[in-house]
Amino acid sequence: MAITHALPWNRFMVPLPLSAHYSWAAELLIPAIMKYRAPQAGAWASRPSRMNYFLPTGIIVLALGEIRKAAFAADLGTAIGRSNMLNAADNTLLTRIGPGTPMGTMLREYWVPACRSAKLEADGAPEKVRLFGENFVAFRATDGRVGFLQEACPHRCASLRLARNEGNGLRCIFHGWKFSVDGECVDAPTEPRGQRERFAQSVPVRSHPTREAGGLVWVYMGAQETPPPFPDFEFTQLPDAHVFPLRGIIKTNWLQGLEALLDSAHVTFLHATNLDSAVGRSLFLEESDMMLGDGAPVFEFDEKPYGFTEGAIRTELGDQDYARVREVALPFFSFIPAAPTGARIVCCSIPIDDETTAQWYISYDADAPVDGSNLTLMGNWSGDPDHFNSDMGDESNLWHQNREAMKAGHWSGIVNRGNPYEDFAVQESMGTIVDRSREYLGTCDRVIYRARRMLLDAVRSYESTSTVPFTGPQAELRTIRALSFAYPKTENWRDVRQALLAGHESA
Repeated sequence: MAITHALPWNRFMVPLPLSAHYSWAAELLIPAIMKYRAPQAGAWASRPSRMNYFLPTGIIVLALGEIRKAAFAADLGTAIGRSNMLNAADNTLLTRIGPGTPMGTMLREYWVPACRSAKLEADGAPEKVRLFGENFVAFRATDGRVGFLQEACPHRCASLRLARNEGNGLRCIFHGWKFSVDGECVDAPTEPRGQRERFAQSVPVRSHPTREAGGLVWVYMGAQETPPPFPDFEFTQLPDAHVFPLRGIIKTNWLQGLEALLDSAHVTFLHATNLDSAVGRSLFLEESDMMLGDGAPVFEFDEKPYGFTEGAIRTELGDQDYARVREVALPFFSFIPAAPTGARIVCCSIPIDDETTAQWYISYDADAPVDGSNLTLMGNWSGDPDHFNSDMGDESNLWHQNREAMKAGHWSGIVNRGNPYEDFAVQESMGTIVDRSREYLGTCDRVIYRARRMLLDAVRSYESTSTVPFTGPQAELRTIRALSFAYPKTENWRDVRQALLAGHESA
């Protein structure tokens, strides 16, 4: 991260771009030098005197910077340290997603899951959907098409959740105005007959394009007249019976949700009891021991057009290493290595508003129907697939944490609940929008730092160019695979992964 310092040089300022490591040393030394004055009059103004001060100072700054850079190198434990934490402005830029905000404007340029397809019945009740701080209704019309309209009727702002769903449109129960799937006012019966049609055509109704795929209703809320290509993930190409989506709702900002989905280091600790349980071992087999056996994985990354590949490599396991390789399709999706005995899993963090997030867990299998049984580690979820964590508690009861169970050996104390419940409790405990300027990042946070940096660069680039980032070739999205595997220490995890992927493609 470059910082520009201005050093006094005669009568003008010379900007000196310094990395965070060198700027730290400069901030220590330059103020002291500036306070110093030579005893003889006019000495500061003479070129030899200036050089006497600034040359040694420059050498010392460079030397201290090199020492600090080595001490805080990413491979040496403290990793990124305080120099890579977000300041308040960057945190706001990343987390505020309401109308007109830079991040909110960029995120609206992607297709996002709005609700489960099964939630909408033809001529059934409209479903309220809140996304990016705005309220909408989704409904299935008589002919099966899905509409997505502003919740407030454009007439007098009555909620269209109350509307009659009939004849391929929603009719407001207040004055009978009717709106089509395409967002047109098709009837305004309170207007005189001779003027009714023309008046109805003039009524502005906000609507957004929808698609159904992977058991979900997706919506595009961006500003482009022609929506971008629909994401060609493997699970969006499968029949609904082969995909099982569940939604959790958490009282945190979307970035906190995303970061939990990227963090592979916490698995060893936060989810220790679940991994070591009978259920965990039945799902993960010997991989439970591998995840529990090394809490300090080494992280390596490969950049991709859609985001990056993250390899979390556990090397302290004897004669084998263990790799958990996830694919991150920014800005929302994390493809997580599934249990060896289960279907694949993709998760995404979708903003409801600045302080609330929809966390989707999507199980899918190209070869067989799925019923979500591989999501067993979700524990005794509420049974509501649209809000599976509705019974998780909150800060007032510490998310039902059981201290007696902790004394008896349970790691988190969140008993008989699955991994997402533990994740959600930790995320909510940070506050709705965590103050990231207070963090002290370590080696285990390299993926967090990378994602933040990429998102910051993306939103700034989008502001200046209007080019939507992370939109690589659709063919690459189709082949995304998250894998976990043990392999000999003499081999490279990337080579092993490629061989496994090639075997999958030929099967």
